[in-house]
Amino acid sequence: MKFAAASLLTFVLVGQSASAHYIFKTLLAGSKSSTQAVREPQSVEPIHDITSTAARCNLNPSSANETVSIAPGDKVGFQLSNFMYHQGPVTIYLGKVPGNAQDWDGSGQNWFKIAEWGAKSFNPISFSSYQKNEFTTTIPAKTPPGEYLVRIENLALHLGTGVPEIFISCAQLKITGSGTGNPSKVSIPGYIAANDPNLSANIYSGLTSFTVPGPTVWRG
Repeated sequence: MKFAAASLLTFVLVGQSASAHYIFKTLLAGSKSSTQAVREPQSVEPIHDITSTAARCNLNPSSANETVSIAPGDKVGFQLSNFMYHQGPVTIYLGKVPGNAQDWDGSGQNWFKIAEWGAKSFNPISFSSYQKNEFTTTIPAKTPPGEYLVRIENLALHLGTGVPEIFISCAQLKITGSGTGNPSKVSIPGYIAANDPNLSANIYSGLTSFTVPGPTVWRG
């Protein structure tokens, strides 16, 4: 009976964890929302390897059928298919497309971070992303015009095992204007080291500080 009860509890916990998974399903760009511009992941299941090419835009996501135009200063971000029930940071990146957004796989040193949601309090640690279902920022004023991928990432640390659950989506943008900024850029993968202590942090161990992994935010 004890074994059966333990097995049932494990089943319930696993089921609850799976039901709390999510997809960044809808692009929010200016006054427009679009699911057609999003390269939608195959499922709500996360990836776990920050060094894999799936860290760019998830594992074999669907093709997007739209590229949304947006101006510097406009709102950009994503809406989830669920609420964010896992503690961990969220970041938004832009990737400058070398050609056509429809054709770019995200490779190369073309990415820069434009927003992040980190820890807001400690003991116990809590993240500003927790229980939100929409994340938006603004396109920096000096962002050069052209086609981009906008990428959102959640590093969910709730398991406490040193292995994060990583939720990622990308969408296609065309940024207008005449910006001449030149942000430092990174490659994905390569932007976060596999041994970054904040990537494998145990959030139940009494952390008193936390740095969001990856490059610094470019404000433009």
